[in-house]
Amino acid sequence: MSKYKTIIIISGLLLALILLMIPARKMSIEHVNWVTATDDHPLNCFSCHLYTQKDGLAARLINADYLSPLNLSISRDGSRLYVIAQEGNAMLVVDAEKDLVLEKIQVGNRPHSLVLDGSEERAFVSSQWTDQVFVIDLASNRITDTLATGGGPAGLAISPDDSYLYVVNSYSNNISIFDLETNKEKKRLRAGNNPVSAAFSPDGESVYVTSRRSLRTTYRTPPRTEMTVADTRTQRIRERMIFENAYIMENVAFTPGGDLSLTTLIRPKNLLPSIQVERGWMMTHGIGVIEQKENGRMVQLLLDEPNAYYSDPFDIVISPDGKRAYVSHSGVDRISVIDLDEVRTLLAEADPEELITYSNHLGISDRYVTERIPTGANPKGMVLSPDGKYLYVAERLEDRIAVINTEKLETERYIDLGGPRRLTVARQGRQLFNNAGHTFQNQYSCYTCHPDAHEDGLVYNMAASGMGRNLANVQTLRDIGEIPPYKWNGKNQTIYKQDGMRFSMVLTRTEAFSYKELDALVAYIVTGITNPPNLYNPDGELTEAQQRGKDIFYRTQSNDGMLIPEGNRCYTCHPPPYFTNMQMADVGTLSETDDPMRLDVPQLNNVYESAPFLHDGRAATLEELWTRYNNEDKHGVGNDMRKDQLNDLVEYLKSLRDAKYYKDDPHVYRASISGYKKTSNEGTH
Repeated sequence: MSKYKTIIIISGLLLALILLMIPARKMSIEHVNWVTATDDHPLNCFSCHLYTQKDGLAARLINADYLSPLNLSISRDGSRLYVIAQEGNAMLVVDAEKDLVLEKIQVGNRPHSLVLDGSEERAFVSSQWTDQVFVIDLASNRITDTLATGGGPAGLAISPDDSYLYVVNSYSNNISIFDLETNKEKKRLRAGNNPVSAAFSPDGESVYVTSRRSLRTTYRTPPRTEMTVADTRTQRIRERMIFENAYIMENVAFTPGGDLSLTTLIRPKNLLPSIQVERGWMMTHGIGVIEQKENGRMVQLLLDEPNAYYSDPFDIVISPDGKRAYVSHSGVDRISVIDLDEVRTLLAEADPEELITYSNHLGISDRYVTERIPTGANPKGMVLSPDGKYLYVAERLEDRIAVINTEKLETERYIDLGGPRRLTVARQGRQLFNNAGHTFQNQYSCYTCHPDAHEDGLVYNMAASGMGRNLANVQTLRDIGEIPPYKWNGKNQTIYKQDGMRFSMVLTRTEAFSYKELDALVAYIVTGITNPPNLYNPDGELTEAQQRGKDIFYRTQSNDGMLIPEGNRCYTCHPPPYFTNMQMADVGTLSETDDPMRLDVPQLNNVYESAPFLHDGRAATLEELWTRYNNEDKHGVGNDMRKDQLNDLVEYLKSLRDAKYYKDDPHVYRASISGYKKTSNEGTH
């Protein structure tokens, strides 16, 4: 081939490549703009095609294994800190004087809390995702026993005489009581909805247990959340104290003298249009105070200010002299310092009507909040040194412990726990998710309505197309990366659109996330949020009732032998692995306040923990989907079912686990282009 022919061929190839690149670039820009719902997003394929990788070499390279300290305890002499590393699945033993991690002990999956016995010979660690408490010998730093608990063990408390361990089971909504002489469970007591922490009264006669989710209430009424009080002598529930108009009570503490108990809480205004965020009326944050005396009052006091909110209060600890309380605000990276004597004075002076006013009074905190101490990202659990001179704060998304001097009320130093030094894109997204800085006056973070990246069980008026219309039941964010569209009306085709300009206009009322921030937030939501193990089906084996319910779910004929139209079969709209066909449907559940529309078919994985149900939360239970809101059989054929069949169907729905199980297991029903059919090794119904 001559030199000229070669030049001509190469020139032709380059020209063809250039000609191809022009439409290719145009198509790429159009694709990116469609995904992000913008018209000026910088063309960056890494956002979707690298940062959102869950598996494989790329995912391992761009992500890191963080520790994420959540809760901690301290030895009586103040020399040792014991730290729960939630994502590291470990308990860390830390030299508090040398700021050095001495031991890392693996403790199941997603540990939550720990407590030391009175002799400090043993530590007890709750593993929320394995339904176990690990017993650790502190002399050898070895696990000596595991205690089988209820579902999702979280908070722990040991009786003053070291006889009994109280375990708060956050998923099964009960309290396990273990005899520590035998390490055997003695009994279980029913708690509130999603209980998470426990504390003994100073006299040892009571255990107070907080809850995060509201009890079942009448539709469109404010939340009511339970503080469960157990009598330690009878080991029975003595009282169920209800905090009205409040929820997300994370932790509880007593003053050393026992005159007050205090809990963190949030007061949501979900019954008002979301536009009220601009007037300070969507989320307020504070403490609940219970007077420990006959006819003692239950009082709610805000920690917010008129133009600044202190969102997502998590932990509360009280100084040894009972004069100060410290509250960690994980949504704004601050610690509030509270003058408890001023609180006592306020309570003594106020009449009942004034106390009701104080629960919504944004200026009242000026009386008792004396300082706001800045921290690193996402402060969670705290502990005071025995002499009260140092406050140790778990900065969860910094992988470190802040050491605050309580005389100067400023951070003196940090204890590095040894997590990764680099900040990955997904980690940055998690920091954004848990921070309220993008919301008008810091009123709430994504986490506020999506605790543990799930949902808070409330229904909100988003006010997008009219006050009091199109009410929205909060949906879970767990494992949603592959199931667009988003929002109940399906208008957001991608997470970018869901959390971009629309999020800013309707919810936060501030500037939208920058493109880099939005990339990071999407990366976290897609790669960092998974379902916990299913309480009703922990090992993947169905009970007889669940198997019968599965037959109902996949049936093609009604009880009278009539063929059920394919479009009205359960599995048509809810096929595995996510149990959604990602389409829009009309199931006859629109109300008078809804605009005419079809609804996005929701996923059913771990649906048992997502009450209430339907797009507007009208169905309090899964049973009500068919007994109250399916009179015309538009939401699947159900009116022919007997009561026992409905019970079995509900049991099967409660057994639906994480999507990964249905992707990997060959013994499940699979979707195909031609329809829904069984694998070849399955029997017939």
